[in-house]
Amino acid sequence: FDSIDEPASALKQLGVLTIAIGTRGSDPRELETITGEPSHAVSVSDFTDLPNVQEQLSSVISTVLMRVTPLTPTVTGKNMTQLQIPVGLRHKGGRPLNTGAALRYLRDNVFTASAGSRRPEGVPQVLILITGGRSFDSIDEPASALKQLGVLTIAIGTRGSDPRELETITGEPSHAVSVSDFTDLPNVQEQLSSVMSTVLMRVTPLTPTVTGKNMTHLQIPVSCCGCKERPAGKDVVFLLDGSDGTRTGFPAMRDFVQKQVETLSVDDGKDRVSVVQYSSDPAVQFYLNTYTTKREVLDSVRGLRHKGGRPLNTGAALRYLRDNVFTASAGSRRPEGVPQVLILITGGRSFDSIDEPASALKQLGVLTIAIGTRGSDPRELQTITGEPSHAVSVSDFTDLPNVQEQLSSVMSTVLMRVTPLSPTVTGKNMTHLQIILSW
Repeated sequence: FDSIDEPASALKQLGVLTIAIGTRGSDPRELETITGEPSHAVSVSDFTDLPNVQEQLSSVISTVLMRVTPLTPTVTGKNMTQLQIPVGLRHKGGRPLNTGAALRYLRDNVFTASAGSRRPEGVPQVLILITGGRSFDSIDEPASALKQLGVLTIAIGTRGSDPRELETITGEPSHAVSVSDFTDLPNVQEQLSSVMSTVLMRVTPLTPTVTGKNMTHLQIPVSCCGCKERPAGKDVVFLLDGSDGTRTGFPAMRDFVQKQVETLSVDDGKDRVSVVQYSSDPAVQFYLNTYTTKREVLDSVRGLRHKGGRPLNTGAALRYLRDNVFTASAGSRRPEGVPQVLILITGGRSFDSIDEPASALKQLGVLTIAIGTRGSDPRELQTITGEPSHAVSVSDFTDLPNVQEQLSSVMSTVLMRVTPLSPTVTGKNMTHLQIILSW
Protein backbone atom coordinates (compact mmCIF):
# COMPACT_ATOMS: atom_id res chain seq x y z
CA PHE A 1 0.00 0.00 0.00
CA ASP A 2 3.03 2.30 0.34
CA SER A 3 5.92 3.04 -2.02
CA ILE A 4 8.71 0.47 -2.18
CA ASP A 5 11.01 2.37 -4.57
CA GLU A 6 13.23 4.27 -2.11
CA PRO A 7 13.65 1.56 0.56
CA ALA A 8 14.28 -1.11 -2.11
CA SER A 9 16.91 1.14 -3.66
CA ALA A 10 18.43 1.78 -0.22
CA LEU A 11 18.83 -1.96 0.40
CA LYS A 12 20.53 -2.34 -3.00
CA GLN A 13 22.86 0.50 -2.00
CA LEU A 14 23.80 -1.54 1.07
CA GLY A 15 24.58 -4.48 -1.21
CA VAL A 16 21.65 -6.62 -0.02
CA LEU A 17 20.78 -9.31 -2.60
CA THR A 18 17.03 -9.82 -2.47
CA ILE A 19 14.94 -12.77 -3.60
CA ALA A 20 11.16 -12.30 -3.52
CA ILE A 21 8.54 -15.04 -3.57
CA GLY A 22 4.95 -13.94 -4.15
CA THR A 23 1.57 -15.56 -4.64
CA ARG A 24 -0.90 -14.61 -7.38
CA GLY A 25 -2.22 -11.93 -5.05
CA SER A 26 1.07 -10.03 -5.25
CA ASP A 27 2.29 -7.77 -8.06
CA PRO A 28 5.08 -9.34 -10.18
CA ARG A 29 6.36 -5.91 -11.28
CA GLU A 30 6.55 -4.79 -7.67
CA LEU A 31 8.57 -7.89 -6.79
CA GLU A 32 10.95 -7.26 -9.69
CA THR A 33 11.42 -3.68 -8.52
CA ILE A 34 12.25 -4.93 -5.02
CA THR A 35 14.77 -7.49 -6.27
CA GLY A 36 16.14 -5.39 -9.12
CA GLU A 37 16.44 -8.60 -11.16
CA PRO A 38 13.45 -10.42 -12.82
CA SER A 39 15.00 -13.85 -12.28
CA HIS A 40 15.07 -13.19 -8.51
CA ALA A 41 11.29 -12.71 -8.40
CA VAL A 42 9.61 -16.13 -8.03
CA SER A 43 5.84 -16.75 -8.34
CA VAL A 44 3.66 -19.46 -6.76
CA SER A 45 -0.08 -19.96 -7.00
CA ASP A 46 -0.43 -20.29 -3.26
CA PHE A 47 1.76 -20.53 -0.17
CA THR A 48 1.16 -24.29 -0.13
CA ASP A 49 3.21 -24.43 -3.35
CA LEU A 50 6.33 -23.06 -1.67
CA PRO A 51 8.02 -26.51 -1.49
CA ASN A 52 7.84 -26.68 -5.30
CA VAL A 53 10.15 -23.67 -5.73
CA GLN A 54 12.85 -24.77 -3.32
CA GLU A 55 15.03 -26.11 -6.12
CA GLN A 56 14.51 -22.92 -8.14
CA LEU A 57 15.34 -20.86 -5.05
CA SER A 58 18.54 -22.85 -4.44
CA SER A 59 19.57 -22.25 -8.05
CA VAL A 60 19.00 -18.49 -7.72
CA ILE A 61 20.94 -18.36 -4.44
CA SER A 62 23.83 -20.29 -5.96
CA THR A 63 23.97 -17.91 -8.93
CA VAL A 64 23.80 -14.88 -6.67
CA LEU A 65 26.55 -16.11 -4.33
CA MET A 66 28.80 -16.98 -7.27
CA ARG A 67 28.79 -13.26 -8.07
CA VAL A 68 30.04 -12.14 -4.69
CA THR A 69 32.16 -15.04 -3.41
CA PRO A 70 35.89 -14.28 -3.64
CA LEU A 71 37.89 -16.63 -5.80
CA THR A 72 41.56 -17.59 -5.61
CA PRO A 73 42.22 -19.12 -9.04
CA THR A 74 45.58 -19.78 -10.63
CA VAL A 75 45.99 -17.56 -13.70
CA THR A 76 48.85 -18.47 -16.07
CA GLY A 77 50.73 -20.00 -13.20
CA LYS A 78 50.31 -17.07 -10.82
CA ASN A 79 48.18 -17.09 -7.71
CA MET A 80 45.63 -14.27 -7.99
CA THR A 81 44.14 -13.50 -4.59
CA GLN A 82 41.10 -11.42 -3.71
CA LEU A 83 39.54 -11.57 -7.17
CA GLN A 84 35.84 -10.95 -6.99
CA ILE A 85 32.96 -10.84 -9.44
CA PRO A 86 30.70 -8.01 -8.28
CA VAL A 87 26.98 -7.67 -9.01
CA GLY A 88 26.84 -6.16 -12.80
CA LEU A 89 25.67 -2.29 -11.86
CA ARG A 90 22.40 -1.06 -13.41
CA HIS A 91 21.31 2.48 -14.12
CA LYS A 92 19.01 3.73 -11.37
CA GLY A 93 17.00 6.33 -13.26
CA GLY A 94 14.73 8.93 -11.69
CA ARG A 95 14.63 12.68 -11.26
CA PRO A 96 15.42 15.29 -10.06
CA LEU A 97 19.12 15.07 -9.17
CA ASN A 98 19.43 15.63 -5.40
CA THR A 99 23.17 15.56 -4.75
CA GLY A 100 22.70 17.12 -1.32
CA ALA A 101 20.43 14.28 -0.20
CA ALA A 102 22.92 11.75 -1.54
CA LEU A 103 25.81 13.31 0.38
CA ARG A 104 23.71 13.37 3.53
CA TYR A 105 22.86 9.69 2.98
CA LEU A 106 26.55 8.82 2.70
CA ARG A 107 27.28 10.62 5.94
CA ASP A 108 24.51 8.85 7.85
CA ASN A 109 24.60 5.39 6.27
CA VAL A 110 27.88 4.69 4.47
CA PHE A 111 30.72 6.47 6.26
CA THR A 112 29.71 4.70 9.46
CA ALA A 113 31.28 1.90 11.48
CA SER A 114 28.15 -0.25 11.04
CA ALA A 115 28.55 0.00 7.24
CA GLY A 116 32.23 -0.95 7.41
CA SER A 117 33.89 2.47 7.59
CA ARG A 118 37.16 2.36 9.52
CA ARG A 119 37.20 6.11 10.09
CA PRO A 120 37.37 5.69 13.90
CA GLU A 121 40.60 3.72 13.35
CA GLY A 122 42.12 6.57 11.37
CA VAL A 123 41.79 4.93 7.94
CA PRO A 124 41.49 7.63 5.20
CA GLN A 125 37.93 8.11 3.95
CA VAL A 126 37.71 8.98 0.25
CA LEU A 127 34.61 9.84 -1.76
CA ILE A 128 34.72 9.93 -5.57
CA LEU A 129 31.63 11.65 -6.97
CA ILE A 130 30.81 11.33 -10.68
CA THR A 131 27.94 13.54 -11.81
CA GLY A 132 26.47 14.97 -14.98
CA GLY A 133 24.23 17.76 -13.72
CA ARG A 134 23.47 20.43 -11.17
CA SER A 135 21.87 19.50 -7.88
CA PHE A 136 18.25 20.47 -7.33
CA ASP A 137 18.75 20.62 -3.56
CA SER A 138 21.35 22.41 -1.44
CA ILE A 139 24.75 20.76 -1.12
CA ASP A 140 26.28 23.22 1.37
CA GLU A 141 25.36 21.60 4.69
CA PRO A 142 25.88 17.93 3.72
CA ALA A 143 29.17 18.74 1.96
CA SER A 144 30.36 20.57 5.07
CA ALA A 145 29.23 17.63 7.23
CA LEU A 146 31.34 15.19 5.19
CA LYS A 147 34.35 17.49 5.58
CA GLN A 148 33.66 17.48 9.33
CA LEU A 149 33.97 13.69 9.22
CA GLY A 150 37.32 14.06 7.48
CA VAL A 151 36.08 12.62 4.19
CA LEU A 152 38.35 13.62 1.30
CA THR A 153 36.15 14.20 -1.73
CA ILE A 154 37.08 14.18 -5.41
CA ALA A 155 34.32 15.25 -7.82
CA ILE A 156 34.24 14.53 -11.55
CA GLY A 157 31.61 16.41 -13.55
CA THR A 158 30.63 16.79 -17.18
CA ARG A 159 29.82 20.09 -18.88
CA GLY A 160 26.26 19.71 -17.61
CA SER A 161 27.45 20.03 -14.00
CA ASP A 162 28.29 23.22 -12.09
CA PRO A 163 32.07 23.67 -11.50
CA ARG A 164 31.46 25.93 -8.48
CA GLU A 165 29.13 23.35 -6.97
CA LEU A 166 31.79 20.66 -7.39
CA GLU A 167 34.43 22.90 -5.78
CA THR A 168 32.08 23.52 -2.85
CA ILE A 169 31.57 19.78 -2.45
CA THR A 170 35.31 19.02 -2.54
CA GLY A 171 36.45 22.13 -0.68
CA GLU A 172 39.48 22.23 -2.96
CA PRO A 173 39.42 23.43 -6.62
CA SER A 174 42.13 20.96 -7.66
CA HIS A 175 39.91 18.08 -6.48
CA ALA A 176 37.11 19.08 -8.88
CA VAL A 177 37.78 17.50 -12.28
CA SER A 178 35.88 18.34 -15.50
CA VAL A 179 35.28 16.21 -18.59
CA SER A 180 33.27 17.02 -21.69
CA ASP A 181 31.41 13.76 -21.56
CA PHE A 182 31.43 10.52 -19.56
CA THR A 183 33.20 8.83 -22.50
CA ASP A 184 36.19 11.04 -21.60
CA LEU A 185 36.51 9.55 -18.11
CA PRO A 186 39.49 7.35 -19.10
CA ASN A 187 41.41 10.54 -19.94
CA VAL A 188 41.32 11.76 -16.34
CA GLN A 189 42.40 8.54 -14.67
CA GLU A 190 46.01 9.71 -14.41
CA GLN A 191 44.89 13.06 -12.98
CA LEU A 192 42.63 11.26 -10.51
CA SER A 193 45.46 8.98 -9.43
CA SER A 194 47.70 12.00 -8.88
CA VAL A 195 45.09 13.76 -6.73
CA MET A 196 44.46 10.57 -4.77
CA SER A 197 48.17 10.07 -4.13
CA THR A 198 48.61 13.64 -2.91
CA VAL A 199 45.56 13.45 -0.67
CA LEU A 200 46.44 10.10 0.88
CA MET A 201 50.08 11.05 1.46
CA ARG A 202 48.78 13.85 3.68
CA VAL A 203 46.94 11.51 5.99
CA THR A 204 49.09 8.38 6.14
CA PRO A 205 50.52 8.10 9.66
CA LEU A 206 53.99 6.85 10.50
CA THR A 207 55.22 5.46 13.80
CA PRO A 208 59.02 5.48 13.45
CA THR A 209 61.56 4.99 16.18
CA VAL A 210 63.50 8.20 16.81
CA THR A 211 66.69 7.70 18.83
CA GLY A 212 65.08 4.78 20.58
CA LYS A 213 61.81 6.50 21.46
CA ASN A 214 58.45 5.79 19.90
CA MET A 215 56.97 8.95 18.37
CA THR A 216 53.28 8.36 17.78
CA HIS A 217 52.21 11.74 16.39
CA LEU A 218 54.52 12.02 13.37
CA GLN A 219 52.95 12.25 9.92
CA ILE A 220 53.88 12.60 6.23
CA PRO A 221 51.98 15.71 5.13
CA VAL A 222 52.51 15.94 1.37
CA SER A 223 55.33 13.99 -0.19
CA CYS A 224 58.44 11.96 0.53
CA CYS A 225 61.16 9.76 -0.91
CA GLY A 226 62.89 12.37 -3.05
CA CYS A 227 59.71 14.21 -4.01
CA LYS A 228 59.50 17.99 -3.88
CA GLU A 229 59.66 19.37 -0.36
CA ARG A 230 57.01 21.83 0.69
CA PRO A 231 58.18 25.45 0.86
CA ALA A 232 59.11 26.87 4.25
CA GLY A 233 57.13 29.83 5.55
CA LYS A 234 53.43 30.58 5.82
CA ASP A 235 50.52 32.29 4.08
CA VAL A 236 49.09 35.02 6.33
CA VAL A 237 45.73 36.68 5.70
CA PHE A 238 44.62 39.71 7.73
CA LEU A 239 40.83 40.17 7.93
CA LEU A 240 40.02 43.67 9.20
CA ASP A 241 36.72 44.98 10.50
CA GLY A 242 36.06 48.03 8.32
CA SER A 243 32.50 48.71 9.47
CA ASP A 244 31.24 52.13 10.58
CA GLY A 245 31.97 51.31 14.21
CA THR A 246 35.74 51.00 13.67
CA ARG A 247 36.35 54.29 11.83
CA THR A 248 38.28 55.95 14.70
CA GLY A 249 40.22 52.80 15.53
CA PHE A 250 41.19 51.94 11.97
CA PRO A 251 44.56 53.80 11.97
CA ALA A 252 45.66 51.76 15.00
CA MET A 253 44.51 48.60 13.23
CA ARG A 254 46.49 49.55 10.13
CA ASP A 255 49.64 50.28 12.17
CA PHE A 256 49.33 46.90 13.89
CA VAL A 257 49.18 45.08 10.55
CA GLN A 258 52.19 47.05 9.37
CA LYS A 259 54.26 45.98 12.39
CA GLN A 260 53.24 42.35 11.91
CA VAL A 261 54.24 42.42 8.24
CA GLU A 262 57.65 43.79 9.22
CA THR A 263 58.30 40.57 11.16
CA LEU A 264 57.54 38.34 8.15
CA SER A 265 59.94 36.92 5.56
CA VAL A 266 58.34 38.16 2.38
CA ASP A 267 61.38 39.08 0.30
CA ASP A 268 62.82 35.56 0.25
CA GLY A 269 59.50 34.06 -0.76
CA LYS A 270 58.91 32.23 2.50
CA ASP A 271 55.89 34.24 3.64
CA ARG A 272 52.97 35.60 1.66
CA VAL A 273 50.50 38.22 2.86
CA SER A 274 46.93 39.20 1.98
CA VAL A 275 44.68 41.87 3.49
CA VAL A 276 40.89 41.81 3.32
CA GLN A 277 38.59 44.45 4.81
CA TYR A 278 34.91 43.81 5.47
CA SER A 279 31.66 45.23 6.80
CA SER A 280 28.40 44.04 5.26
CA ASP A 281 30.51 42.52 2.48
CA PRO A 282 34.24 41.80 2.08
CA ALA A 283 36.71 43.70 -0.11
CA VAL A 284 40.17 42.36 -0.96
CA GLN A 285 42.93 44.94 -0.60
CA PHE A 286 45.47 42.53 -2.10
CA TYR A 287 45.82 38.77 -2.53
CA LEU A 288 48.55 36.40 -1.39
CA ASN A 289 50.15 36.50 -4.84
CA THR A 290 49.69 40.23 -5.52
CA TYR A 291 53.03 41.32 -4.09
CA THR A 292 56.39 39.57 -3.85
CA THR A 293 58.40 42.08 -1.79
CA LYS A 294 57.94 43.39 1.73
CA ARG A 295 58.19 46.99 0.51
CA GLU A 296 55.22 46.50 -1.84
CA VAL A 297 53.17 44.93 0.95
CA LEU A 298 54.02 47.70 3.43
CA ASP A 299 53.27 50.44 0.90
CA SER A 300 49.86 48.92 0.26
CA VAL A 301 49.14 48.55 3.99
CA ARG A 302 50.09 52.19 4.63
CA GLY A 303 47.65 53.24 1.92
CA LEU A 304 44.69 51.35 3.41
CA ARG A 305 41.52 53.45 3.70
CA HIS A 306 38.61 52.64 6.00
CA LYS A 307 35.89 50.80 4.08
CA GLY A 308 32.80 51.74 6.07
CA GLY A 309 29.37 50.14 5.87
CA ARG A 310 27.00 48.14 8.02
CA PRO A 311 26.00 45.64 9.32
CA LEU A 312 29.06 43.57 10.28
CA ASN A 313 28.77 40.20 8.52
CA THR A 314 31.74 38.21 9.76
CA GLY A 315 30.26 34.92 8.54
CA ALA A 316 30.06 36.19 4.95
CA ALA A 317 33.64 37.43 5.19
CA LEU A 318 34.94 34.05 6.41
CA ARG A 319 33.05 32.31 3.63
CA TYR A 320 34.57 34.71 1.11
CA LEU A 321 38.06 33.91 2.36
CA ARG A 322 37.45 30.21 1.95
CA ASP A 323 36.19 30.57 -1.62
CA ASN A 324 38.37 33.40 -2.92
CA VAL A 325 41.52 33.90 -0.82
CA PHE A 326 42.66 30.56 0.58
CA THR A 327 42.77 29.19 -2.97
CA ALA A 328 45.63 28.32 -5.30
CA SER A 329 44.46 30.87 -7.87
CA ALA A 330 44.77 33.63 -5.23
CA GLY A 331 48.27 32.54 -4.25
CA SER A 332 47.55 30.13 -1.40
CA ARG A 333 50.14 27.37 -1.13
CA ARG A 334 47.86 25.18 0.96
CA PRO A 335 47.97 22.29 -1.58
CA GLU A 336 51.77 22.29 -1.09
CA GLY A 337 51.39 21.96 2.69
CA VAL A 338 52.28 25.56 3.58
CA PRO A 339 50.62 26.66 6.87
CA GLN A 340 47.60 28.91 6.34
CA VAL A 341 47.11 31.58 9.01
CA LEU A 342 44.18 33.99 9.39
CA ILE A 343 44.44 36.98 11.75
CA LEU A 344 41.01 38.53 12.35
CA ILE A 345 40.75 41.95 13.99
CA THR A 346 37.20 42.99 14.84
CA GLY A 347 35.34 45.44 17.01
CA GLY A 348 31.81 44.07 17.06
CA ARG A 349 29.48 41.10 16.95
CA SER A 350 28.56 39.49 13.67
CA PHE A 351 25.04 39.99 12.33
CA ASP A 352 25.15 36.71 10.42
CA SER A 353 26.05 33.18 11.50
CA ILE A 354 29.73 32.33 11.73
CA ASP A 355 29.34 28.62 12.56
CA GLU A 356 29.41 27.02 9.10
CA PRO A 357 32.07 29.27 7.50
CA ALA A 358 34.32 29.03 10.58
CA SER A 359 34.00 25.25 10.45
CA ALA A 360 34.76 25.28 6.71
CA LEU A 361 38.01 27.19 7.30
CA LYS A 362 39.03 24.69 9.97
CA GLN A 363 38.38 21.92 7.46
CA LEU A 364 40.80 23.63 5.08
CA GLY A 365 43.38 23.58 7.86
CA VAL A 366 43.40 27.35 8.33
CA LEU A 367 44.79 28.34 11.74
CA THR A 368 42.81 31.36 12.95
CA ILE A 369 43.78 33.95 15.55
CA ALA A 370 41.07 36.47 16.45
CA ILE A 371 41.63 39.81 18.20
CA GLY A 372 38.53 41.59 19.43
CA THR A 373 37.72 44.74 21.39
CA ARG A 374 35.20 44.95 24.22
CA GLY A 375 32.49 45.48 21.59
CA SER A 376 33.03 42.00 20.20
CA ASP A 377 31.72 38.69 21.56
CA PRO A 378 34.46 36.52 23.19
CA ARG A 379 32.44 33.33 22.63
CA GLU A 380 32.02 34.19 18.96
CA LEU A 381 35.76 34.69 18.62
CA GLN A 382 36.46 31.35 20.30
CA THR A 383 34.04 29.64 17.92
CA ILE A 384 35.85 31.21 14.98
CA THR A 385 39.29 30.15 16.22
CA GLY A 386 38.24 26.81 17.65
CA GLU A 387 40.76 27.35 20.43
CA PRO A 388 40.19 29.71 23.40
CA SER A 389 43.87 30.64 23.63
CA HIS A 390 43.76 31.90 20.03
CA ALA A 391 41.06 34.48 20.88
CA VAL A 392 42.73 37.65 22.18
CA SER A 393 40.89 40.59 23.79
CA VAL A 394 41.85 44.27 23.98
CA SER A 395 39.94 47.20 25.47
CA ASP A 396 40.40 49.30 22.37
CA PHE A 397 42.27 49.20 19.05
CA THR A 398 44.88 51.56 20.51
CA ASP A 399 45.86 48.67 22.82
CA LEU A 400 46.82 46.42 19.90
CA PRO A 401 50.59 46.99 20.40
CA ASN A 402 50.22 45.46 23.88
CA VAL A 403 49.23 42.07 22.44
CA GLN A 404 51.95 41.78 19.83
CA GLU A 405 54.07 39.60 22.09
CA GLN A 406 51.05 37.42 22.91
CA LEU A 407 50.23 37.14 19.22
CA SER A 408 53.82 36.16 18.41
CA SER A 409 53.67 33.47 21.10
CA VAL A 410 50.41 32.05 19.74
CA MET A 411 51.78 32.14 16.19
CA SER A 412 54.94 30.31 17.27
CA THR A 413 52.93 27.63 19.08
CA VAL A 414 50.60 27.18 16.13
CA LEU A 415 53.38 26.97 13.56
CA MET A 416 55.36 24.51 15.73
CA ARG A 417 52.50 22.09 15.12
CA VAL A 418 52.72 22.27 11.35
CA THR A 419 56.35 23.09 10.56
CA PRO A 420 58.30 20.16 9.05
CA LEU A 421 61.18 18.72 11.03
CA SER A 422 64.26 16.97 9.73
CA PRO A 423 65.25 14.62 12.56
CA THR A 424 67.59 11.68 12.18
CA VAL A 425 65.72 8.40 12.54
CA THR A 426 68.00 5.42 13.17
CA GLY A 427 70.66 7.05 11.05
CA LYS A 428 68.42 8.15 8.18
CA ASN A 429 67.29 11.70 7.41
CA MET A 430 63.50 12.01 7.48
CA THR A 431 62.68 15.32 5.80
CA HIS A 432 58.89 15.30 5.75
CA LEU A 433 57.97 14.34 9.28
CA GLN A 434 55.50 16.61 11.01
CA ILE A 435 54.06 17.17 14.49
CA ILE A 436 50.30 17.20 14.18
CA LEU A 437 49.03 17.33 17.74
CA SER A 438 51.60 17.49 20.48
CA TRP A 439 55.18 16.65 21.35
